[in-house]
Amino acid sequence: MTELTPQDVQSGLTSDEVSRRREQHGLNELPRGVRLTWWQVLSRQFTSLLVVILIIAAGIAYALGEKIDALAISLVVLLNAGLGFAQEWKVEKAVDALRAMLSPQAHVLRDGIEALVDARELVPGDIVIVEAGDSVPADMKLHAAIQLQADESALTGESVPVTKDSAGSELFAGTSVVSGRAEGLVTAIGAHTSFGKIAGLTGSVAEKSTHLQTQLGLLARQLGGAALLIAAAILAAGIAFGRDTFEMFMTALSLAVAIVPEGLPAVVTITLALGAGAMVRQKALARRLQAVETLGAASVICTDKTGTLTENKMTATHIWMLGGACSVTGAGYDPTGHIARDGRRLRAVDDVQLTRLLDTAITCSHAKISHDGSGWRNVGEPTELALVVLAYKGWSQIPNTRDVLGEVPFNSDRKRMSVLARHADGVRLFTKGATEQVLAAVTAVSTDDKSRAITVSDRAAILAAEADMAERGLRVIALASRPAKPGDLAEQEMEFHGLVGIIDPPRREVKAAIAGAERAGIRVIMITGDSLVTAQAIAGQLGLTATEAIHGDTLEDMSDDALAAALQKNVLFARTKAGHKMRIVRALQQDNQIVAMTGDGVNDAPALKQADIGVSMGQRGTDVAKMASDLVLLDDNFATIVRAIAEGRRQFDNVRKFVRYLLSSNAGEVVAILANIIIGGPLIFLATQILWMNLVTDGLTAVALGLEKAEPDQMRQPPRKKSERILERGGFAMIVLFGSYTGAASLWVFYHLLPLGPDVARTAAFSAMVLFEKLSVFAFRSFNAPCWRIGWFGNPLLLLALSVTISLQVAAVYWPPLQQLLHTVPLGFELWGVILALAAPLVVVPELVKTLMVWRNR
Repeated sequence: MTELTPQDVQSGLTSDEVSRRREQHGLNELPRGVRLTWWQVLSRQFTSLLVVILIIAAGIAYALGEKIDALAISLVVLLNAGLGFAQEWKVEKAVDALRAMLSPQAHVLRDGIEALVDARELVPGDIVIVEAGDSVPADMKLHAAIQLQADESALTGESVPVTKDSAGSELFAGTSVVSGRAEGLVTAIGAHTSFGKIAGLTGSVAEKSTHLQTQLGLLARQLGGAALLIAAAILAAGIAFGRDTFEMFMTALSLAVAIVPEGLPAVVTITLALGAGAMVRQKALARRLQAVETLGAASVICTDKTGTLTENKMTATHIWMLGGACSVTGAGYDPTGHIARDGRRLRAVDDVQLTRLLDTAITCSHAKISHDGSGWRNVGEPTELALVVLAYKGWSQIPNTRDVLGEVPFNSDRKRMSVLARHADGVRLFTKGATEQVLAAVTAVSTDDKSRAITVSDRAAILAAEADMAERGLRVIALASRPAKPGDLAEQEMEFHGLVGIIDPPRREVKAAIAGAERAGIRVIMITGDSLVTAQAIAGQLGLTATEAIHGDTLEDMSDDALAAALQKNVLFARTKAGHKMRIVRALQQDNQIVAMTGDGVNDAPALKQADIGVSMGQRGTDVAKMASDLVLLDDNFATIVRAIAEGRRQFDNVRKFVRYLLSSNAGEVVAILANIIIGGPLIFLATQILWMNLVTDGLTAVALGLEKAEPDQMRQPPRKKSERILERGGFAMIVLFGSYTGAASLWVFYHLLPLGPDVARTAAFSAMVLFEKLSVFAFRSFNAPCWRIGWFGNPLLLLALSVTISLQVAAVYWPPLQQLLHTVPLGFELWGVILALAAPLVVVPELVKTLMVWRNR
């Protein structure tokens, strides 16, 4: 794209040329897409069909002069919107904070002067200088490099750093330099970089509705349709029987209000918001309220390997020497751990052969670790860090820093590195590298406390050990040294000390988490950019049984039908690219799976957005990945996903519980109103009283029901089907049974007391319905277990809500301001006894039925 000239190399671009190119190419940043403003986040709180129905109901009530009813419904709509906005805007701001703690900067050569500028100011043609620890700010073609290695895992998923030679090698935006130094020419910036092109693929994925949004939308359509049909039928029937048109219109409106659970949107929002708060405490940030619930429905988790299943810290786990093999405990760059042979700890002071190996490991390296009082700090390339940490584990006290006299750097042709250093017993040349390349310079081996010439059988044993370690997914480093003199850097006549096996080890808690996911009927599929051998080795250690491992090149040639068939097996994918991951997710979705996808790199972002729920990493995740995801793991831990699944299942179970509860309560009101119209008596409930029941008393109780603890066996149940509805056949049956009883009982109270006057009868029926609805809530705490088994006091907030709502109803009957608002009159205490007697079966009968179910299933 931009040619390098001698002038560019010597002095870089001029200020005028930088300005001209910036006008032509723009700033070096990715398009952020459509950033949601506060009013957009607020406005989407009013798009739910249930909320739209409530807004229409408020408008009709206001038009008919029922201003109190209109105000009450409007307040519920505003409460729901306020709660949803507060949670989602808070999360948007939290994600913004995760985006960039500091503005990245870059070292450039301009006007012959090296300067530090904001990375977004770079233009094509700039000369950029990078060194260990720097993020690469743009795509670059190198013209000079010294021992350069880059971590490209964010772009490719490859966990091992890539060595870059100077002649024409490229560095890519979004990657990082782990060792060495280089200068290069910027060839592409912003959206035109490799990073930007993959990020752009994310924009091709349409926005998705969550599983709960879909189900609540269906429920809203069902309820809205039922309300309109029944209200229209009642209005027509009333007019046909000669009833007053305005009275019947108000009755039909009351009935429509009774059918629609006005408190449902607010209860759902509050429940999900509280659940989202609980997940933050468990290190998961839900970017949308309904995201966690969708994760609870997941039937497949497609997971990245590096850093999610593994530590993302290379660790030496095995040592092989001619004197025997050793294991190494501990993980990461904390030197806590030890070397053991045959189950016994082994120290360098106890074994001359091990001493030579560890001397080479720590001397032939640019990596360093140190402790600053608050923890271990590290600088250097991951493989070298692993060797330095190994040396710390083998010595009780680290020897003094070596006096380095010279070095032969690593390159991709020689595949080895040597350091000449002054040692306690004289000057030595230390060498490390690929096994075959080191063996080519070896003429002797160290065994016990002596050295001898290497034999053919020695070479065969070394190569066999290397092959065995490689099959287990280990990266194998060979170590050798020899006595030398100052200036002697010839890699020849070396003495072989041993092999070290290094791997990015699995996180300790992940194996149990995967087992927990599988017990819950959730498949876990590894999709990684790493090699097949490494992927299979990690899968084996984690208990992921993969009968088939598919390379990205093989996937490229597979038809959609072949991929669908492969996904029916226990399979893993390696050497995958961004498009591969998205294709796998789509194939699973076409099989009616609810797919969760985890990832951290820009190469993961398209699949994160395509999945039913995308899960990104908060600590090492790229901005592109975070913005494409629905859930951000603040601790980058797979085990947190499994905890989030459990929370999502609890949320859905509780949504189902309070939907049944609210609709059962509303069904009782509908039965009473319908039967009363057929009988021809005065109105049993006024519109204001219906709103009081649906919004005030039912709403508080339903919120408390939404905080029920998880069912004991919820993570031993298979995921619910994608088509499974919030309200299914069993739910309808429950609603009909409870609605029929509460409606009939309220009607009996009304007509039994009607001779005392309609106000007394209506107040008693109104109070009876409230008490019936409150006490029936115990039946909805669990659909399988009786309260004596899950604990009558297991949900203290529910008991508090019952106390508050019953107290409010007593106030509604006896406190003059509420009497005036709700058109009630005081009741005699004997009437409360009758109401309680009628309410008792709502508690006793469900407990008996569920107790019989428990005994039958023993």
